Amino acid sequence: MSSIIYKICPATLWDEAEARGEFTGAGIDLADGYIHFSTADQTPETAQLHFSGQQGLVIVAVETAPLGEALKWEASRGGQLFPHLYSSLPLAAVRWVKPLPLDKDGTPVVPDLDAETAG
Repeated sequence: MSSIIYKICPATLWDEAEARGEFTGAGIDLADGYIHFSTADQTPETAQLHFSGQQGLVIVAVETAPLGEALKWEASRGGQLFPHLYSSLPLAAVRWVKPLPLDKDGTPVVPDLDAETAG
């Protein structure tokens, strides 16, 4: 499984998490009982399907090792295994946070995550 996973969320929600010292999730996470993440390969489709047209987003890169057994890989969209965190996200597991701009059509522009994570 991937050692880095990604979360897309509104920057204001992330700012609140940084002030609290942990991320407890966005509305969909709270409703589902776990924090939704994507792998590098899954993130562009997640961005397009769930975040198109939304301004003020960030993408958060998270190390999986510190999450321990609270991180589960579960079948979701198209039978793919997605990372789901059954706890709050400790900010110590975050590798980086970057703005996620939209293109002219309103689709989030996901950076080259392999290059971003290597750098």
